[in-house]
Amino acid sequence: MLLYKIDVELTEPACDLERKEKTERASVIQSKAEVLFGACDYTYHITVANLMDKKQKGILCAAVKKGVLTDKAVAEFLKEIDIGFGRFCIQEITLEAYFNLLRTADRNDYIADDDEVAEKLNLYGLDRRGHSRIRFSETIVNGTAGQQQLTKKSKALLCDANMSAELDRIYKGANGENASGHPVHYIIQSDNRENRNRMLKILTLALHQNGRVESRRYSEVVYNAFDAVQESDLGLLYESSMGGTVVVSYAEEEDDDREHARVGADVIAGLCAVMRKYRNNVLTIFCLPKASPRVKDTFLEHLGAVTVVSISEEVAFDGRAREYLRDVAKAQGVRPDKALYKPILDGKGYSSADLNLVFDEWYGRYLKTKVYAQYAELDAANKQVAQKKPKGSAFDELTNMIGLEEAKTVVKRALDYYKAQKLFRSKGFTSERPAMHMVFTGNPGTAKTTVARLFARIMKDNDLLSIGDLFEVGRSDLVGKYVGWTAPIVKKKFKAAKGSVLFIDEAYSLVDDRDGLYGDEAINTIVQEMENNREDMVVIFAGYPDKMEGFLNKNPGLRSRIAFHVPFADYSADELCQITELLAEKKKLRLGSGVRDRLLPIYETGMKADDFGNGRFARNMLEKAVMSQASRLVAMDIDSVTGSDIELLLPDDFEAPSERPKAKPTIGFAP
Repeated sequence: MLLYKIDVELTEPACDLERKEKTERASVIQSKAEVLFGACDYTYHITVANLMDKKQKGILCAAVKKGVLTDKAVAEFLKEIDIGFGRFCIQEITLEAYFNLLRTADRNDYIADDDEVAEKLNLYGLDRRGHSRIRFSETIVNGTAGQQQLTKKSKALLCDANMSAELDRIYKGANGENASGHPVHYIIQSDNRENRNRMLKILTLALHQNGRVESRRYSEVVYNAFDAVQESDLGLLYESSMGGTVVVSYAEEEDDDREHARVGADVIAGLCAVMRKYRNNVLTIFCLPKASPRVKDTFLEHLGAVTVVSISEEVAFDGRAREYLRDVAKAQGVRPDKALYKPILDGKGYSSADLNLVFDEWYGRYLKTKVYAQYAELDAANKQVAQKKPKGSAFDELTNMIGLEEAKTVVKRALDYYKAQKLFRSKGFTSERPAMHMVFTGNPGTAKTTVARLFARIMKDNDLLSIGDLFEVGRSDLVGKYVGWTAPIVKKKFKAAKGSVLFIDEAYSLVDDRDGLYGDEAINTIVQEMENNREDMVVIFAGYPDKMEGFLNKNPGLRSRIAFHVPFADYSADELCQITELLAEKKKLRLGSGVRDRLLPIYETGMKADDFGNGRFARNMLEKAVMSQASRLVAMDIDSVTGSDIELLLPDDFEAPSERPKAKPTIGFAP
């Protein structure tokens, strides 16, 4: 069906008509249009949408189920309704534009009911303002380019090998037989939507110029494996496209899951069934992802005796890729240099989109350094992004913490990865988000929980997590008292931690003495939920190094879902002194001369204990020193105590623990 808007110059304006006379004129036009509509068995409809007498302009709309609207038909209609006219212009329009004009005609009483007209034309159910039963978009293809120009355009898209051959066949025309229909239909494969649309325009323009389709309009529907094909609704769209084109875009990527592939095959079967029904009256162009050969094969299996021509983007290698860049530079009117070809690697294939991006980046640098050299020293946006520090105070807090080099490295890698996604996505860097689940292993007091809290804040500050809270749980929070309770409890915890970090402390405690108990149920559910929530959640397991190994071996899928294993080493005596200084600074205290010499042997002795608390030991030492300082200050002359005295901790304020630490067991022979 072809749809039109007709702009008419009026030669007999009726500016002085009274409202009653205008109403009578509208009634006459309505009656005559209805008679003409019924006389052609509702296959052709034309009516006035608006008459703007003061501007001496009229607007008509028309729908033709078969054939095209001629100047003669418009002139005869205008004479029939007794409208004086001069020149008029006919232009093809979309369904949406046509429905708008029908509604205008209804408001102006040139038709009785726009819905009734749409129903008689089999268009009811396609009006997107309330009656649409199917989602679709529309495009009107305009242009006058001939075969030579279209071939040149296809070369610029790197699809000229198969597109040029088809253009030759299209422009060869028919063999003189008086028959209508479509000898072939098409499959276009491209992973670049902009290039795909250009290929559609080249193809549909050539077909229209050679009478293979009467309409310049094509309607596009998009489906994937999860959609249901309502064949009656899709058939309605095909009915409205008689003499034109329907573009069916199947957006699903290749998937190895058998059930998913089976469901997708059912959708494809439904699409092909409707296509085959209208194959002689409506041209169908299937647009498929290039990277999905299985999808194309499935379409071919369901198209039966239909002949399809495949058109796809080619991949340019080496000299062909450089030739393409040279042609683009020539078309732009610039002389290429070696820098333009530098990104092209021998043996690597490039699509036209890849090569256009290479040219655009080179051309931007060319303009900045050669044409407008005054901007040569300014950094490009991507360089500014690359140099930008992570946002938020949490990253600075982590950076300033003593030791923890492994943890700092992991956090920086995560931030760099997402920065790389932003900077290099256009160059093919993967946009798939990897799982960020982690294992923290270390002895007590090595800052595992502190780092987890900071990590959550860092992820939030830099838009890597939507919420960025820390949910700290242990065995008692995950394991239920009765059979069947554990899995729902675990799922509830994961749901609460969505967008944040779920920190499972002493995770090894989930391992039971015997298989099949509640702890196993918790671990199995955790593995499942980790995979389901990988996009916006991080799970961190923490515990002692020796015990965590047994935990990771408990479920075969657990270790493979963990991206980072972060060891938290025991602090050295020197690092413990630095921690003490940092903790004192936060309390607005100063360590006096000789304090470090006092602390070093205390920490060296304490480190030999098997229950050594690391950072907690240093914190306890400082807290006891503050209490010792208080006793010392109280014993002084109150009036002589200054603010400086209150801020200062002396070596004698730090006392070694009275209990002798229990030595860590040694391996091998001891002297």
